[in-house]
Amino acid sequence: MQKSLRAYINEARKEKRAIGHFNVSNLDAVHAIVEAAEELNVPIILGATEGEEGYIGTQVLAGIVSVLKQTAKVPVFLNADHHYSFESVKKSIDAGFDMAIIDLVKLPIEENIKITKQCVDYARKISKEFGRDILIEAELGFIGSSSKLLDGVPEGVGKETMTKSEDAKYFVENTGIDLLAPSVGNIHGMVKSGEPALHPERVGQIYQEANIPLVLHGASGNTDQDIRACIDRGVAIVHINTEIRVAYKDALIDSLTVENKDEIAPYKYLPMAKDAIKRVVIEKLKVFNNK
Repeated sequence: MQKSLRAYINEARKEKRAIGHFNVSNLDAVHAIVEAAEELNVPIILGATEGEEGYIGTQVLAGIVSVLKQTAKVPVFLNADHHYSFESVKKSIDAGFDMAIIDLVKLPIEENIKITKQCVDYARKISKEFGRDILIEAELGFIGSSSKLLDGVPEGVGKETMTKSEDAKYFVENTGIDLLAPSVGNIHGMVKSGEPALHPERVGQIYQEANIPLVLHGASGNTDQDIRACIDRGVAIVHINTEIRVAYKDALIDSLTVENKDEIAPYKYLPMAKDAIKRVVIEKLKVFNNK
């Protein structure tokens, strides 16, 4: 029987590795990410935001991953990434997702805590009834909200919005979440001129106070050294989205305008874009797993 996602997260933390989390918008990304994980023989998390989940279809995506759990050569898990209401988290959990992220950073902290705890309580209820061990993650501290190429650091992102360790402890104690995504210099999307440095020392402080595994969001564009330093200090999952989106789009344009400009069969011109995602994922997984 496959171990739970919680078990793999705990193993990664003990060994100072991180599980790679990569977002999917279509079947090309699903196959590319799973194939990369199989090549390196590591577990993998596929993530879908509300927008991505809506595009693919909640039940369809859950069904695809259900099949992969039986056929893939490595453990595959599914996360409802950046969901913004209890109702959307509940929908994903009911469909069979392994975990969900409730993102309410724009709300006052007490309201954030109230809705986050509602998600935790529901996950515990379903876990108990069906033996699924569903994890709930929450974000604390603002890191922007778009997975795209940026001209500069988003307004409202900076040292003053980084997560404080005492706030993290209070939040975890009052919600019961399983994972925490803090703001430690990371930014959703990629800054064209280069990403600001991460703050591994802040990661260590938060991990010590919160006492649960941490998740690094917005890691596209950050240096391998910064990511490894954060993993060493408490990060157990690392999110990548923008980099694979850029790789896919660039390769697809090349495929349609250079390599296969007269081709009309999607299964003949899409593999080049799929392979571009796979290359990025392999390189990231090597960093996360010290390979």
